[in-house]
Amino acid sequence: MLLRAGLRRLWPRSRAAGISVENRSRSRAVASGVSSPGGTSPGALNIFDRELKRKQKNWAARQPEPIKFDYLKEEVGSRIADRVYDVARDFPLALDVGCGRGYIAQHLNKETVGKFFQADIAENALKNSLETEIPTVSVLADEEFLPFRENTFDLVVSSLSLHWVNDLPRALEQIHYVLKPDGVFIGAMFGGDTLYELRCSLQLAETEREGGFSPHVSPFTAVNDLGHLLGRAGFNTLTVDTDEIQVNYPGMFELMEDLQEKKSPEY
Repeated sequence: MLLRAGLRRLWPRSRAAGISVENRSRSRAVASGVSSPGGTSPGALNIFDRELKRKQKNWAARQPEPIKFDYLKEEVGSRIADRVYDVARDFPLALDVGCGRGYIAQHLNKETVGKFFQADIAENALKNSLETEIPTVSVLADEEFLPFRENTFDLVVSSLSLHWVNDLPRALEQIHYVLKPDGVFIGAMFGGDTLYELRCSLQLAETEREGGFSPHVSPFTAVNDLGHLLGRAGFNTLTVDTDEIQVNYPGMFELMEDLQEKKSPEY
C-alpha cells in the first residue's frame, strides 16, 4: 500500500498502500530523540528485534550486487518521487525516514528539493547510498526516535520502512512533529495482504504435518487502519490508496531466497 502514506506486497502479487498527507494543523507534540540500540517506545509491543534488523540491513548493504535484489525498493522509490512531483510546490528541506540506500533521492531533482536529509538505522546503507544531484546529509537514526526539532522539514518521505517499526503510531507522531505546519508526508509501506500466498501455504503445510501452525510472516498494518493512525498522529487532508505489484517466482524456495538476500523483515 503506498501511503503516500503506504505500500504492501503480495506473493506472487504485491500490494502497496500509499499515503499523501498535508500537515496543515498540529494537535499534539511528541518528544524527539535517538533510541538506544534495540530500544522500543514505552508500552510498545516488541514484535521486531530492532538491533537484529539493523544488522540485517547492514549485511544487505555490504553485498557486492545489492541492486540485484533491490528491484522492488527501486520501483517504490520511483513511485514516491512521482507523487512528490505531483505536489505543485518545491521543498527547501526534506527528510527520508528509513532511506536505505536512498531509493527516493535518486529520482528527485534539485529544482524540487533543496536539501535532503537521509535517515536510517543501518550505517552501511548510508555509506553505500545511491548517487543523487541533491545535496544530502546522512543521519544514523531510528524511525521511532527522530533526532530533529519540531517544525523542521517541508517534506518527509518514507519507502518500505515503516511496516517493521514496533510502534507505528509513535513513528507517525515523530514525522508529524518534525514537519512544518504546511508540510507534506508521502510514504509507502507493505500492507495487510502482502505475501498472502506464502503465508497461507506455510499455514496449510504446517497444519497438515503438525496439527497447528506458528506465524512465519511478519504482521502488516491493515489499509483501513492507516487513516485512523494518521489522524490520531495529527495529520489532516489525507489520501490513502493501495498499489498492487506482481512479482512472479518459479516456486516458494526461489521466493524465500529472494527475501533472504534482501534480508527482508517480512519473513
